[in-house]
This record gives sequence, structure tokens and C-alpha cells, in this order.
Amino acid sequence: MQMKYFFLRGIASLGLLAGVVSAVDAHAGVPEETGEPVQAQPELPREPLSILSADGKKHSFSVEMAKTPRQQQVGEMFRTNLPEDRGMLFVWAYPQQSDMWMENTLIPLDIVFIGADHKIQAIAENAVPRSLAHISSHGPVVATLELAGGVTQKLGISVGDTVETASLPKPPSKP
Repeated sequence: MQMKYFFLRGIASLGLLAGVVSAVDAHAGVPEETGEPVQAQPELPREPLSILSADGKKHSFSVEMAKTPRQQQVGEMFRTNLPEDRGMLFVWAYPQQSDMWMENTLIPLDIVFIGADHKIQAIAENAVPRSLAHISSHGPVVATLELAGGVTQKLGISVGDTVETASLPKPPSKP
């Protein structure tokens, strides 16, 4: 704090303090768009998503769409609650391995990896909050879905179930 005070006092002596204060005020309350995230992002636009289980049950969710690289980087970081009927969907530009982590994520999550055929390829249940361990899809996926920790087990959602939502790319045609 002393260093900051000294620096600001030096700027004031040069007659530049008013410009610095104006620049700081102009960005007050605006999350930093670069660097390490320091706060939860505002709620993102949502769309409905359904998971059809092998037993015929349909599970409905409202998911935030993490579309930009920054939205995807921040994800669910710093949030303290995720209702069981909500989530966040990351749709990748092309099928790729998805590696997620829980840095700065304060709540457990179920991480669901979705293949090009819209089938669930893998689920990491109850990912540990604040963990730096990488959670991998172990193969190419078109999207990754984050749900509240424990929801997949509670609802009986499993590998092979089908995910339906408007933002997933059209599945490849079968020969």
C-alpha cells in the first residue's frame, strides 16, 4: 500500500493525477478482459438443453452459453451456487480433446463431455473445487457441459445418453 501511495503522490506532483483517476473511474466495476480472472462473470445468455437417458427419461436444463474465449476461460469461476436445473455449455469450434480444471471454482461440478454424435462420451462427477488437476475428455468432443456436482448421478445420466440443444453442431450422417 505504501508503494501505491508513493506512486500516486509522484503522479500528483506531475499534475497527472486527475487523468489517472478519470481512467480508473471509467473502468470501475468492469471486469478485466485479459489476465487471470478475479471475479465471477455476469450471467451469460441461456438456451434450453435436454439429456435423453437410455431409460427414456428426459432431463431439462437451462444452460449459459460460454461462447467467447474469455467466457470459456472464466466459466463457473467464483460462483457460489449452481441450481440443479442450470449449467454452462462450452461448444468447441471443431471436435477436440477438452481439458477442464476447477481453479477458482468454488462449487463441485459434474463435467459432461459430448461427442459429435451428441452422445455423452465421459462424465467427471463431483469435480473438486479449486483443484488444478486437469479433467480430460480423453478424446475429441464437440462440447463440454458443466452441471451442479452430483446431478448426473442423482438423475441417472450416464455415458451414451443423448444431448439435445440448438447450439450443438449437426451430427455426422450415418452411411
